[in-house]
Amino acid sequence: MTLVIKIVLSILLLICLLDMPYGYYQLVRLLALVGFGYLAYQAKKENNDNEMFIYGGLALLFQPFLKIPLGRGLWNIVDVVVGVGLLVSVFKKPKRY
Repeated sequence: MTLVIKIVLSILLLICLLDMPYGYYQLVRLLALVGFGYLAYQAKKENNDNEMFIYGGLALLFQPFLKIPLGRGLWNIVDVVVGVGLLVSVFKKPKRY
């Protein structure tokens, strides 16, 4: 399930680079909040505190209620970095200790 969420979120974030209606960006913010919240919860269940803090921070960054005004250019950079980071996390092999 987490792989599907990561892939869907990365696609949604990369589509944000296109000129979309404002409602799309609002929908992405809401879906990102829910998706990153779920990923943070799953990371906590797996005792992966680093990922939990990363996903929790991303959930706060993308939450639609108190918007963080970064400007379109900076948001595009954030969308690309987070989208590519999610795709990389899908294909990386987990470390076994």
